[in-house]
Amino acid sequence: MSSNSKIRVGILFGGQSAEHEISILSARNVLAALDPDRFEPVLIGIDQSGRWLRQDPAKLLASTRDPRLAKIQDTPPAPMTSLIPVQGQGGEVSGGIDVVFPVLHGTLGEDGAMQGLLEVAGIPYVGAGVLGSAIGMDKDVMKRLLRDAGIPVAKFITLRREGFEADPAAAVAAASKLRFPLFTKPANAGSSVGVRKVKSAAEIESAVRFAFQFDTKVICEEGIVGREIELAVLAGQPPVVSVAGEIVVQHQDGFYSYDAKYLDESGARLELPAKMSAAELERAQALALKTFEVLECDGLARVDLFLKADGTLLVNEINTLPGFTAISMYPKLMELSGIKPVELVSRLIDQAIRRGKLRAAIKHSIG
Repeated sequence: MSSNSKIRVGILFGGQSAEHEISILSARNVLAALDPDRFEPVLIGIDQSGRWLRQDPAKLLASTRDPRLAKIQDTPPAPMTSLIPVQGQGGEVSGGIDVVFPVLHGTLGEDGAMQGLLEVAGIPYVGAGVLGSAIGMDKDVMKRLLRDAGIPVAKFITLRREGFEADPAAAVAAASKLRFPLFTKPANAGSSVGVRKVKSAAEIESAVRFAFQFDTKVICEEGIVGREIELAVLAGQPPVVSVAGEIVVQHQDGFYSYDAKYLDESGARLELPAKMSAAELERAQALALKTFEVLECDGLARVDLFLKADGTLLVNEINTLPGFTAISMYPKLMELSGIKPVELVSRLIDQAIRRGKLRAAIKHSIG
């Protein structure tokens, strides 16, 4: 820890994914919720070329909330070696960062890559580990594991770029067997980046090619007629599953697209809490927690469900580093469940430190 005994929290944000700007907005809110009596922030912004740059907290807090204008401050680089705590002869740890709060959405941020780097560096971090992060990011692997665990998901097929390019007609034919409208999605992306709603077979090839701009693997998934329900999960003893929220889409895209989420103020309405019976909520919370556990998650996650008219619940996906923007569901749902932002961020950091100590105690030698 630093000399003033505060815990030094490295907030990592930006990154090289298509969700770069959303990550900046999330970091702004994590910083605002950081308890100044306990924590000392160290801001590291990663620009889209991959440079790690020290950031000014005051400038971040004063920055825009419009994702189209959000930018990393161009400052001197922050080498990774400066983040790693250094232990002296007396056993005292000096310099560096005590724990990292990665607010990196998308590839190279929440897909296990950054988590692996932090594991190698020996720095505790908030959120799921390498395995849980990788599973949660890959919609194909995620849905297969859920399906095999008996958790209901929508029907889908997976397309890989090389196979698609070799025979686009075969891919279109396979996708056409799903019920329309269907959705084409990059397997490894979030915030609805690269997603299209497809109403007929004639639109499939174009939509798939669009999704391939963001990943080498694409899923085609049948549309589900139902309400879009989201729940927040906070790991712990015991874990906390929030009340449910509902996304009511009002945007011309006809689904919860990137524009509906972040650019159009009237693109969607949030029902907080969702209007559900006590029995429906209980079933949704149990399904969210089971999903969290089956997918090897830790720390936090947002679980997105569909609630059909007949009461059937299906899992749409899990987000292992959900948005923390001013309009994001995760912090809103937790606050609605009695956990305010400052307490939420503090609990996540404390949990990361505890997990780091447990991992540090694992033997790596039989000697």
